[in-house]
Amino acid sequence: MIIDAHAHLWKKQQGKVNGKPVYDIGGGKSDFGGAVRQMMPPYMTDGENSIERFIANMNYAGVSASVITQEYIDGNQDSYLLGCKRTYPDRLRVCTLYEEKEMGDISDFDGIKICAGRLSDKNLLNHLYPFRLAAEKGKFISIDLADGNEQTEEMKEIIRMFPDTKIAVGHFGMVTRKNWLEQIKLAKNENVFIESGGITWLFNSEFYPYPSAIEAIKEAAKLVGMEKLMWGSDYPRTMTAITYKMSFDFVVKSDRLTEKEKALFLGENAVSFYGFENLYIPERIKNMVED
Repeated sequence: MIIDAHAHLWKKQQGKVNGKPVYDIGGGKSDFGGAVRQMMPPYMTDGENSIERFIANMNYAGVSASVITQEYIDGNQDSYLLGCKRTYPDRLRVCTLYEEKEMGDISDFDGIKICAGRLSDKNLLNHLYPFRLAAEKGKFISIDLADGNEQTEEMKEIIRMFPDTKIAVGHFGMVTRKNWLEQIKLAKNENVFIESGGITWLFNSEFYPYPSAIEAIKEAAKLVGMEKLMWGSDYPRTMTAITYKMSFDFVVKSDRLTEKEKALFLGENAVSFYGFENLYIPERIKNMVED
């Protein structure tokens, strides 16, 4: 059983970075604030990062369920994500996007995404609204913090204010940046977990099988316990370098982690955090390069 705690979907990319537009220009590429970036694999020629393609990737890789988070660089995808969840209710949890203003009815969403490192005002104590809303509505918070310990002291205060709210800290604490362990330490609090979306991006220069990523997972586990860590792919941007299956296969094949540790990291922890039930286990289909 494998669960992806950090993936993205969009019908049409229409986001912003540093106040400049981000949009599809074909062949999986995007204009990224004036620079061209390969945003998706090149075969995604129509610019749509669709649920149909993602479910096909999940089925092929053997991933049972996924948490769909959001990013300012993609633009608000609330409407599209709700449609995706209606089609695949047992396989998805979806986040609404906090955009530094009051939000409408979030009843049908499972969580709230905060792109903390991209906020115009990065002082999180000036953004208590989404945390308060999550506490009132029983939603989880998915948050990507600024590098290192820039926002961790504010997060400690917020966790004290909302101790019963589930919080998933993304990008494995920005693991390759200075003071990343300060973000990991937040998971010493009962309802705070760490998810690894983007870890293959952060260790891309090393590349598969990412031995330093495995060592970082072990180091984090020593601090907060393996039961507080969850796997995430950061699909589809990381798929410009690797396949979807490779984004967790380096964990499966590692001899540095026990089978129990792998099971916790790849799925079991996410089941308890996100409340998945009736999980579908995709059938293993033999591919054309296998004997």
